[in-house]
Amino acid sequence: MTSTSPNTNPRTIAEPHLTRLLFADPRLAPLWTLLRLYVGYEWLTAGWEKLTNPAGVWVGAKAGSAVSGFLHGALSETSGEHPDVQGWYGWFLQHVAIPHAAVFSYAVTFGEVLVGVALILGLFTGLAAFFGGFMNASYLLAGTVSTNPLLFILATWLVLGWRVAGHWGLDRWILPKVGVPLPEAAPALHLQQS
Repeated sequence: MTSTSPNTNPRTIAEPHLTRLLFADPRLAPLWTLLRLYVGYEWLTAGWEKLTNPAGVWVGAKAGSAVSGFLHGALSETSGEHPDVQGWYGWFLQHVAIPHAAVFSYAVTFGEVLVGVALILGLFTGLAAFFGGFMNASYLLAGTVSTNPLLFILATWLVLGWRVAGHWGLDRWILPKVGVPLPEAAPALHLQQS
């Protein structure tokens, strides 16, 4: 007697029960929804504060001035015995980000708003969480701790649980329209005789 699953593909590695439960079982959609809403709220409020900043230092007349100050501060952290910012990232800041501070300012502002809205709506949740985690990693590489470690961890979990993280959101209807099947109940293990 051998144990096989009816959907076994010899080119894939079977998913363990625990990860299937955590990351693919729609019964955990309420937990993933709470996590998704929290992370989305954090991103939306951060971006909204930048977008509506009356001084116009993120978007508007003085766009780039806030980012430029932040980046120069990060650049100053690249020296010393144990620098907060690695040299290679300092090079990126000095040669790419600072010369284009206004572009980065708009990208950060609208990126935060879009990630927040997408996560709150449960729209392309895995993709939105990936870009949120990418922004968190960028802030961490620039030496900013704040809520970034926690949000990076939560974004990583949302990327792993993308199949059900948006199940109580627009992903439930949108993903099947773009060719991604809805999560199903895990197939039972069947015993077959040879």
